[in-house]
Order: sequence, then C-alpha cells, then structure tokens
Amino acid sequence: MDWQRKLYSVGKWTGLGLVILMLGALLFGEMGFSRYLQLRDHAEQLDQELTDLQRLNNELRADLDRVQYDPSRIEELARERLGYVRKGETVYQLAPLGDKERTPRGKTP
Repeated sequence: MDWQRKLYSVGKWTGLGLVILMLGALLFGEMGFSRYLQLRDHAEQLDQELTDLQRLNNELRADLDRVQYDPSRIEELARERLGYVRKGETVYQLAPLGDKERTPRGKTP
C-alpha cells in the first residue's frame, strides 16, 4: 500500500509539473498569448488597410465611369491635359518674365 501512495504522489507532482510547463508555454512560448495579441493587432491593421483600399477602389471606379460616360468630365480632362479649346475661343498664354526682361522697381527707362 505504501508503494501505491508513493506512485500516486509522484504521478500527482509530475502531472502538476506538466500542467505548469504547458501554461508557461501557452503564455510565454513562441506561439503563446503575446504572439496571439500581436497577430490580432496585425489582423485589425490589415482590415483597416483593406477598408481604405476598398474605398479608394470605389472612388477610382466612379471616376472611371465619369471619364467614360460623362461628357463634361471628358471635356474637362481634354482641356486640362491636352490643351483643347472650343471653336471660337481665344487662348491667352502668359509667359513669366525672365530676369533680363524685368525692369527694376523705382527706375523707369
């Protein structure tokens, strides 16, 4: 009977030691609780980036639709980027004065 008590005691302490080791690995191990928290924060960050990218994608799709089908947007882009003008319009281009062409203030030639 005495050997049964010793065996039971050894088994109990061995089991307790294993439970403590497993808890330590769970909390402080490579894939422990701290790693879980890091991965959760990273997943939230990625979700936010995904939301931002989806919003940007929707804005770009709307702009693409306007470029393809909205005549006023097409005209706006043609005027801005290609320098198109309507028939009968007069275009005035102002060139900046160079240093030699400027007259000093206060003096008149």
